[in-house]
Amino acid sequence: MTAQVISLEQRRAPRKRAAVSPLVTDAISARPLGHLCNVSASGVLLVGPDRPRSEAVFQVRLPLAGGPQGTTAIELGLQEQWHQAANADQVWVGYRIIAIAPQDALTLVQWLQRA
Repeated sequence: MTAQVISLEQRRAPRKRAAVSPLVTDAISARPLGHLCNVSASGVLLVGPDRPRSEAVFQVRLPLAGGPQGTTAIELGLQEQWHQAANADQVWVGYRIIAIAPQDALTLVQWLQRA
């Protein structure tokens, strides 16, 4: 098996690519973490300037564009699962969703279903 096939088999939920790449920010410090690449009901992929600490935990604000009210921001608790250099100035970072309010979870699921 190739690495790509193994990677696809490890995904627990279908991912939706972001039509635009909104900036995801730390909800506590307001520091940008990166731009959204894709999202699922269980995780997100960001590309950003900084390599996070392994297993770092963040509370983030994630804007979701294209909903009935335009752009809606939800808050998530994320934990870093892996990271890899994208180029000299950016890092791919995979996060697992570890906390989400029920209303934000519903908003995320509805947004994913509109794909």
